[in-house]
Amino acid sequence: MLRRLTLLATLIPSLGFRASAQPLPRATPEEEGISSSAIMGFLDQAEKRVEVLHSVMIVRHGHVVAEGWWSPFAAGEPHMLYSLSKSFTSTAVGLAISEGKLSLDDKVLKFFPDEAPAVPSKNLEQMRVRDLLRMSSGQSAAAIADFPFTSRKADLARVFLELPVEDVPGTHFVYNTPAAYMLSAIVQKVTGQSVLEYLKPRLFEPLGMGNPTWDASAQGVSFGGFGLNLRTEDIAKFGLLYLDHGAWNGRQVVPAAWTREATRLQTANGSDPASDWNQGYGYQFWRARHNIYRGDGAFGQFCIVVPDHDTVVAITSGTADMPEVMNVLWETLLPALGDSALPADPAGDQRLAARLSSLELKTVAGQADSPTAQGVSGKRYDFPENVEHVKSVSVRFPSGADPVVSYTIGNVTGTFACGRGAWEKGALVIGTPEDRPVAVSGAWTSDDTFTLKVWKYRTPFASTYDLRFGRDSLIIEKLDNVGLTAPKRIRIVGSAAD
Repeated sequence: MLRRLTLLATLIPSLGFRASAQPLPRATPEEEGISSSAIMGFLDQAEKRVEVLHSVMIVRHGHVVAEGWWSPFAAGEPHMLYSLSKSFTSTAVGLAISEGKLSLDDKVLKFFPDEAPAVPSKNLEQMRVRDLLRMSSGQSAAAIADFPFTSRKADLARVFLELPVEDVPGTHFVYNTPAAYMLSAIVQKVTGQSVLEYLKPRLFEPLGMGNPTWDASAQGVSFGGFGLNLRTEDIAKFGLLYLDHGAWNGRQVVPAAWTREATRLQTANGSDPASDWNQGYGYQFWRARHNIYRGDGAFGQFCIVVPDHDTVVAITSGTADMPEVMNVLWETLLPALGDSALPADPAGDQRLAARLSSLELKTVAGQADSPTAQGVSGKRYDFPENVEHVKSVSVRFPSGADPVVSYTIGNVTGTFACGRGAWEKGALVIGTPEDRPVAVSGAWTSDDTFTLKVWKYRTPFASTYDLRFGRDSLIIEKLDNVGLTAPKRIRIVGSAAD
């Protein structure tokens, strides 16, 4: 039925039914040549070997055959994509090229006459758009390491052009997120729109991706290399668009030639045949083993395209071990992708559907109550100046109800509830829009320690807090799950207020 509805919507647009705004069609795994048991095997291994997955969607022959979100993550929630954003920036460049607004061989300095150094180096003068796209700008990893993305004062394009260009552009691969920012800035220069604005009518709206957001610099330039927030199905649609050579519902949304060039090997980046990071790099797309290509982002955000098997896999997660995510996929799913439909397996489909609908991240294990609870319930603890900017914390432990944490951080005061054996959704009143929605679980892990876990469920990030209550003190120890640098345990000590 879904196949017929999709076809009808494509052929009869006068009905007002916008096919592009509809979800992808669904099918059973067996209908599309993969067994439900193979997908169960993937889930088993993923939960065993990968620290945390947040969502997965598997698309075979244009149909979603499996989809699941580990609660508190959910289908309708956007997720921070990190460097998976780069593949979308690449798409914007390809579209701008197709519209005659720039070319691959344009020199980067051409677009920034006001930001260029007074006397640019010979290597900088030779840097082209294609060098930015394929991570071969000529800059070293050390030169770009401290790029000031978060500065509200620095002109980031000027900063980039002042960096030393030690090698001839086009000769060495160095992963370079500032280069992706420059691609975004170039698109904005030639179109008068940010990459976000430019892609809305050309990509996001035709594919029915809702209303994406993209973080921007002080100059109003979408960061390009990160900052895009999309839902899991949006990621899957993007992969399907590239799998179908830029076509969507009979319309050529992205030039087919660009999808081929962007995803083929443009730069060698290593020689280890067992590494998915050594198979070459395209135009802001990674090559992988098994003739696969992908966009990916820190902590396990993936858009994986398997052309030989007409398959797309979209994944969001919060793991420091990204290679293991792909290892699990190649070991469990790839061998199971058959050439033709399989016999129906209603019982297997039912078991898989039940498994996918009940996915949940582990809540805090412990006791619902403690002998300490009533003596500290509602008591305020004040903290001296600390790295977390926490000024005060109190926790109420109402009998038979969820504990409630009240806090003052900086000049902001708020509260949130801690689910007992469940995830309680709430909000922090600090941080970015992506950081503010949280889901919290808490339990007593010893007589004097209440442990709570806070998932920022539009991001890869979670923090575990151990609150150890003393006679007149509260010690809080915090540990994040992942970070751009190795997470370190933070300890702050507060005293009971008079």
